[in-house]
Amino acid sequence: MFSAILNRVGIKGTYVPFMVEPDQLGHAVQSLKVLNIAGANVTVPYKEKVMPHLDAISEGATIIGAVNTIVRNGSRLKGYNTNAIGFMDALNQAGFDVSGKSALVFGAGGAAKAVVFILNWLRAESILVASRNEEKVEGIVNHIGGEGKSLESLWDEHISANIVVNATSVSSPDESPDLAALAAQLELSDCELMFDLNYGRRENFWQDMARSRGIQFMDGLPALAYQARRTFSLWTGLQVPPEEFLRALEST
Repeated sequence: MFSAILNRVGIKGTYVPFMVEPDQLGHAVQSLKVLNIAGANVTVPYKEKVMPHLDAISEGATIIGAVNTIVRNGSRLKGYNTNAIGFMDALNQAGFDVSGKSALVFGAGGAAKAVVFILNWLRAESILVASRNEEKVEGIVNHIGGEGKSLESLWDEHISANIVVNATSVSSPDESPDLAALAAQLELSDCELMFDLNYGRRENFWQDMARSRGIQFMDGLPALAYQARRTFSLWTGLQVPPEEFLRALEST
């Protein structure tokens, strides 16, 4: 996607992946300066762990507690979180107004933090955050907002949610039969939008649930395109229409 956009706007550049071992994260970050790399994206599992290695962090990324974009300015590296604003832009595309609505968010990593931040900022009436990692859930709730739930507790509770967001890496039943079974038994009579941040899955139990119950479904491609647009602007200062990023994604 980024390579296509770079070519389209006439910038000579390359977007390539680097696989980094956990004990080499600091060295990898510093190499951005040494190699004069304009910027980078950070993904699982380093969105939180990368923060101590940066020279500065944006206000939004500080509040969220996760970074997905790094921008080099001379010898300084600054971290941003465009996941949150990308999620908000995707909600706007779907025509979904969060204000006064109830939300259920699955996950407790960097993506979940970004989602809870935006839902809270857009004045959702209530936000439930559910994960197996209760310690991380507690951290999100205490730092950003919402109410924490363990996944196990959802089996026995009636949960009302106007929007359900999957911020875990799981969308296929094969990836987590337990989560697929739990999600399938949820009472979702009030649900208006099922949003899975994952995309490109051949089997997707979130999408299957939405279709069987007549709920609007959105996968993570629009959010990815919107956050990429914000990231590209931070790197280059250019404002490229989001449709260009979606077109680049859909052609890959």
